[in-house]
Amino acid sequence: MKTELATRFGIDYPIFGFTPSQHVAAAISRAGGLGVLGCVRFNDPEELDEVLEWMHDNTDGKPFGVDIVMPAKIPTEGSHTDLDAMIPPEHRAFVERTLDDLGVPPLPDGDRVNAGVLGWLHSVARSHVDVAMTHADKYGQIKLIANALGSPPADVIATAHDHGVSVAALAGAKDHALHHVDAGVDIVIAQGYEGGGHTGEVTSMILWPELVDAVGDRAPVLAAGGVGSGRQIAAAIALGAQGVWMGTYWLTAAEYKLGVPEGQEGPSTVQQALLDASSRDTVRRRIYSGKPARLLKTKWTDAWDAQGAPEPLPMPLQNILVSEAHARISASSDPGVVAMPAGQIVGRLNAITPVAELIADMVAEYEESVARMQKTLEG
Repeated sequence: MKTELATRFGIDYPIFGFTPSQHVAAAISRAGGLGVLGCVRFNDPEELDEVLEWMHDNTDGKPFGVDIVMPAKIPTEGSHTDLDAMIPPEHRAFVERTLDDLGVPPLPDGDRVNAGVLGWLHSVARSHVDVAMTHADKYGQIKLIANALGSPPADVIATAHDHGVSVAALAGAKDHALHHVDAGVDIVIAQGYEGGGHTGEVTSMILWPELVDAVGDRAPVLAAGGVGSGRQIAAAIALGAQGVWMGTYWLTAAEYKLGVPEGQEGPSTVQQALLDASSRDTVRRRIYSGKPARLLKTKWTDAWDAQGAPEPLPMPLQNILVSEAHARISASSDPGVVAMPAGQIVGRLNAITPVAELIADMVAEYEESVARMQKTLEG
């Protein structure tokens, strides 16, 4: 499973694995892919610095990347206190009422949680870039910075290039991809409608070759959205992609420990919800961050769909509104209320499996798929 892009990054397989878990990201890199650590959960740059140090110590010297959330247009964001004051009281009342109706308990000792709230702010995302570039210079392992909200600002792209780091950006439409390449983005991630998190309206089978045709002679394309098997990787490469970008598939990896209480055996509440879900159990809504994102369909999403529910707020206000609710839900014991981004590939998540085994299985299935296709040309 070799492509020009895999060779460029010095990885065995063109499997780029996005995850908020440093343990999963490190395992992906160790297993021959490129682990990409999601940074939005880090409010404090010092915490990200510590986690990146851990990554360097646990990746056997292999390359990895980071993912930020940064709009190309610099917003007027104010302080977190200013943003907090912009949230309408009726939205807060709805969230509290919904949590009570669903039986979600408060956090232990009345703690408040802001984890991942500030990471949605432009200024904090810039601090993530600064920390990552420091590590890129120090160790030389950080090879990629990806942006979930389109092309990063021009100065961020230039900074990454100055530090020898490639830049990738997600695209859900042809015009997005063309804009990325014109802006200097090195890799376009074609995110199909089936994908988890922020996603557009065009399905992968249509989008992947469309973006390859549009920008493939200027920048390599990674296929994203609904990838969770070697057969799908073979299909992506057959359609002209240089590799795949995967997110949802790692959420039930054995190394994924976010949300798992200390000492708990077995899956977390969120992982149990993922294991229980089928490919039909997702919805695309704005209730997670303020922008359209695919989520697990649960009692939480149903409540926002019900008559009388308020309209979601724009980014980043919606994330600030629901951040503590998400923490309370994750700490609860009811998988039926989970609030979690997930793609339609969630139907293939049927067991808690180590990352190395997930990748080995996909590589083996890829080889079988290519051999099967080769037979169609014989004779």
